Amino acid sequence: CDIARRHQVSHSTVNRIIHRFYESQTLNLNFLPENLCFDEFKSVKSAEGHMSFIFCDADTKQIIDIGEDRRLSSLQAYFKRYSKEARSRVKHIVIDMYAPYISLIKELFPHAKIVLDKFHLVQHISRALNKTRIRFMKRFKKHARKFKRYWRLFLKSHLLLNTTTYRSVYCFKQPMREIDILNFLLDLSPEFKATYELYQDLLFALQTKNLERFNHLLETEHPLISPELQTAFQTFKTYQSYIQNTLTTPYTNGPIEGINNKIKVIKRIAFGYRSFYHWVTCHAKHVSSTSRVIKSRILMIQNLTKPKLKILAA
Repeated sequence: CDIARRHQVSHSTVNRIIHRFYESQTLNLNFLPENLCFDEFKSVKSAEGHMSFIFCDADTKQIIDIGEDRRLSSLQAYFKRYSKEARSRVKHIVIDMYAPYISLIKELFPHAKIVLDKFHLVQHISRALNKTRIRFMKRFKKHARKFKRYWRLFLKSHLLLNTTTYRSVYCFKQPMREIDILNFLLDLSPEFKATYELYQDLLFALQTKNLERFNHLLETEHPLISPELQTAFQTFKTYQSYIQNTLTTPYTNGPIEGINNKIKVIKRIAFGYRSFYHWVTCHAKHVSSTSRVIKSRILMIQNLTKPKLKILAA
């Protein structure tokens, strides 16, 4: 263990300190921050429900707690431990489009507004456009290589496309700009072109937080778009009120996604253990839940990476 070697102590001493650190993290069940971020991550195979639950303060970006299971019944049991006053204090909760989170918030957080994470909204329509592109790639076999090679151009914001510089490009005999490649492929199908144009309109409205433009797009009929984007479009209509909160508040799941990246690093390096399984089970005699071990290590890393406050001279 690098920590043990660095400080010239035994592995068991390091494990004991980590366990003691977890025990010191006592939850205040009478308090919750006004703004929260909910998410999940893959912890260990032995965790129930395959995915573990994590939530943090959306303002301070500090982890509040980690649960072993993200299923609705487990989350209900967990948050019912908090007092009604604490849950009523919460104003905003940022989530992805995981339906049990929505049910949970409606039931236990009476004053909280649901904010759908902007990244997941963009990802939702990007996947729909990508599925449409693959379908047309199979239909237009003569141009299949073009559809496959230049897939990024379809997902790219139209404002960022190169419209000035001509370059020699693969699959085309003459120099082309990015906009020329795109127009060539879009002109092959009115359906694909209509799908792309709606994707770009939705993308622009989300990126610029243009609520008026977004609502106008949802209220307009789009008969030519692909079935794939039509499904995503209907999802946006279903969650329209939550997306309006996304476009009118500054909150995203960015802080908790950063925490999840640190968790992935912890899993990968496993603090010197060859196996992540050993990293968890090394505390089996002392703790009853694998999530407690994971939580203690994650919280320690968070404190170690927390920026130091600058002390100004008087």
